Amino acid sequence: MSKDKPVVIGVAGGSGSGKTSVTRSIYEQFTDKTILVLEQDYYYKDQSHLAFEERLNTNYDHPLAFDNDLLIEHLNDLLNQKSIDKPVYDYKNHTRSAEVIHVEPKEVIIVEGILILDDARLMDLMDIKVFVDTDADLRIIRRLLRDIKERGRTLDSVIDQYLDNVRPSHLQFIEPTKRYADIIIPEGGQNHVAIDILASKIESIIAKNRKR
Repeated sequence: MSKDKPVVIGVAGGSGSGKTSVTRSIYEQFTDKTILVLEQDYYYKDQSHLAFEERLNTNYDHPLAFDNDLLIEHLNDLLNQKSIDKPVYDYKNHTRSAEVIHVEPKEVIIVEGILILDDARLMDLMDIKVFVDTDADLRIIRRLLRDIKERGRTLDSVIDQYLDNVRPSHLQFIEPTKRYADIIIPEGGQNHVAIDILASKIESIIAKNRKR
């Protein structure tokens, strides 16, 4: 591994915008010895001290839902070539799981999440900031499919959450962070040209670091 500081790529965008598809597409162009992913979704705050009924009222699209202090601590550890134990979030019980995922430092770190460009401390650690920009109708459809299939949610609960929390939070907190992006990728993982350009840029940075 290069002794240089790892390259940090931030991939932001609204819920259902295709951030994960973009991240996966980039990841698949490199070996697992080169790149790792830190998902902001894994860093929702622990809510085990709250009753289950109280946890149901959490607005997961609000900046206060995230434990950015821990995310930043872990990112700094990785930048200093230290391994971390990444938390896991239990979406059915609406709190942090007892599980952790051991992560070793790599040459490239992708930090992916809806509000990673909302925190100046996180942005200061990023070399490239990306915003995935996708129309609202596509985002709500993707969110419906994901939450029903993967998180055991009902159609009504997903729609209610979208109207009460997701849409207002997107307009208030997420959309404004687009101004901080170095690169804006329309339509997420379907934009193969933008993804290839970004992957090529990452490759050039890795090659430059390895020559030092």
